[in-house]
Amino acid sequence: MVISSPNPERWIAQLFSSRAAQKGAVVRRSVAWVEREVGHAAFQGEIKRRGYHLIRTANQYIVICHNGPVDILF
Repeated sequence: MVISSPNPERWIAQLFSSRAAQKGAVVRRSVAWVEREVGHAAFQGEIKRRGYHLIRTANQYIVICHNGPVDILF
C-alpha cells in the first residue's frame, strides 16, 4: 500500500463534507485513487464507522452516504 496524501484524515473529511455526502446521496471514487490517498482499510473503516454502504464495481467505489436500507434491484 502506497499512501501519497500527506493527510489521509483530511482527504476523508473532505470527501464526506461534499454536498452529495451531506445530502445522503452517492459519492464515487476510483479504487486506485482511494488506495493512493488513504488506503483501502482506512477508507472502508470510515464508511463502516459512519454506517454507510459501500459497493465496488470494476475500478470504482460507490459510497451510499446514508444508513437506511439499500435494495439492489437487478
